[in-house]
Amino acid sequence: MTAETHRIAIIGLGLIGGSLGLALKAARLRGVELVGYDRDSETRTKARRMGAIDREARDVGEAVSGASMVIVATPILAIREVLREAAPHLTEGSVVTDTGSTKAAVLGWARELLPSGVHFVGGHPMAGKETQGIDHAEADLFRERAYCLCPDPDADERAVRAVLGLVHAVGATPLFIDPEEHDQYVAAVSHLPLVLATALFTLVRGSTGWQEMAPLAASGFRDTTRLASGDPEMSHDICITNREALLHWLDRMIGELYRYRRLIAEGGAELFETFARAQLDRDAFLSRKVVGREQPQVELPDFKDALVSLFIGRAVSERMRKLTELPEKPAETGGRPSREDRTTRLARLFRERLERDLQRELDKDQGPAPPRG
Repeated sequence: MTAETHRIAIIGLGLIGGSLGLALKAARLRGVELVGYDRDSETRTKARRMGAIDREARDVGEAVSGASMVIVATPILAIREVLREAAPHLTEGSVVTDTGSTKAAVLGWARELLPSGVHFVGGHPMAGKETQGIDHAEADLFRERAYCLCPDPDADERAVRAVLGLVHAVGATPLFIDPEEHDQYVAAVSHLPLVLATALFTLVRGSTGWQEMAPLAASGFRDTTRLASGDPEMSHDICITNREALLHWLDRMIGELYRYRRLIAEGGAELFETFARAQLDRDAFLSRKVVGREQPQVELPDFKDALVSLFIGRAVSERMRKLTELPEKPAETGGRPSREDRTTRLARLFRERLERDLQRELDKDQGPAPPRG
C-alpha cells in the first residue's frame, strides 16, 4: 500500500458488510483499498469475486494492520472479540466504527478494549433485509436510509468527519443520537417487530391445525411474519444486549393487546375509531409527513478528503511525538530558538508540506480546469 492509498478494513462480510463494500466500490473512490475478513473462507472469496473487497485477509489482525478505518459488521456479541483481536494491530489515529443494532454495550466495549489514540464512532445503518449473507448484498442497500452515529465523547473531530464521509459515500443520511436513546427507540421500531413476527409464526406453526392453516396463509401472514426469517444469531444478540429496553416495550405491547381484546369483545364504535385512527396515522408515516426531531445541519464531507485529513492529523501527531523525543541539546548563544519553539516550527512546516502534497493529489484527481470563454 502506497502513502497515497488509504486502507479500509471490513470485518464481517455478510449482508451489511458486503453491501458496504459494494457501495464504497460503486462510489469509485480512487486511492482506497478495501480489505475484508470473515470467519467463513467461502464468504471471503465470494466477497472478493463479486467486487465487495479488493483483498482477502486471513485474520482480524492482518485485515486491520495499516488501515485508516475499520468497519466491524459482525453479529453484536462477536464485536467484543473482534475489538479485542484488533486492538494490538490498530494504527494510532485510525478510526473504528461498527454496524451493530445496539449501541450502549458496543461503546462500552470500545472504551474497554481499544488503545488510546484510536477513535471509535458507533454506527447503525437502519437498513437490512430478512435475507442474510453475502449473496444478498447490494450497493444501494443504504441509499436514502437513516444511518445512526454515536461518537465516543473523546473521538477526534476528524474521526467523526471520516465516518460522516462513509455515510455520504454509501448514500445514507446521518442521524446523531445518544447510545442509550438509540437503544430505547430501536427496541420499539425494530427489535419489538422482530420478536412479534417470530412469536406470531411460532404460535400459528405450533397449532395442531397448522397443516390445514398453512395453505390459507397468504400475503398478510407472510408479510407480518417476514422478520422471522432473519438471522437467528442476530436476533439472539439483539435480545441479549438490549434486554431491558426490549422488555419495556414487550410489556407495553402486552397491555396494548389487552386493550384490543377489550375493544373486540365490546364490539362498539371505539373499535372502528381505533382502526381508522391507526390507518390515518400509518398512511401519514408512509407518506413521510411525520416530522421527527430536528437534527443539526451537518455538511457531509467527501469521504476521500476526510480520510486524507485523518491521515494528515495522524502523521502530524506521529511527527510531533518523534520531535518531543529528540534529546535536549545545550542552549547556545546567538538567540537560537528554544526546543519548544523548534518543535512548534517544525510541526508547522511539516503540516504545511503535507497540505501542499494533499492539494497536489486533489488537483491531480480533479484533472485540468475546463477552458474559459
